[in-house]
Amino acid sequence: MTEIEIPLSKTKIILLLIGALVFVAAGSWGILEPERFASYRYPKNIVLIIGIASISFFGTCFVFIAKKVFSRKPGLIINENGIIDNSNATSVGLIDWEDITGMKTLKISSSKIIVIKTSKPEKYIRRSKNIISRNAMKANHRMYGSPLSIISNSLKINFNELENLITEQLDKRAK
Repeated sequence: MTEIEIPLSKTKIILLLIGALVFVAAGSWGILEPERFASYRYPKNIVLIIGIASISFFGTCFVFIAKKVFSRKPGLIINENGIIDNSNATSVGLIDWEDITGMKTLKISSSKIIVIKTSKPEKYIRRSKNIISRNAMKANHRMYGSPLSIISNSLKINFNELENLITEQLDKRAK
């Protein structure tokens, strides 16, 4: 089998980075001037909580995304061993073909996600690099039936092409 490499899209990653930064800035503004955003529906203390949550969540996203800006690794590699995913914060490297039992596509809001079903979810959860990604993988496993997911948001490929490529490779192995 020929190895297929899909590079990271620096343009998409920088746009995601800017988006995260905008939410951090908005959260900061909400903390610094909560009375400006306070209303009957959102009292000052709620605005402060939203600001803190925004800074915490999107600040963490900013750090993970910033690492991808400087990464020289391909975003995704498909070869005879499996799928090597380096595309997102919960990436765990090689997903062995023998562990893959299938895939499904999810649409959450406007984002499409490929969930890679595995017979060994704990193997991949243990491989996660830090507690944040480990907890995200556990949540994915509870909600979607697998800790493994691939998105095209940071890759130089559109979602439909990525979905077709992975489906084609899975079909080859099923024969």
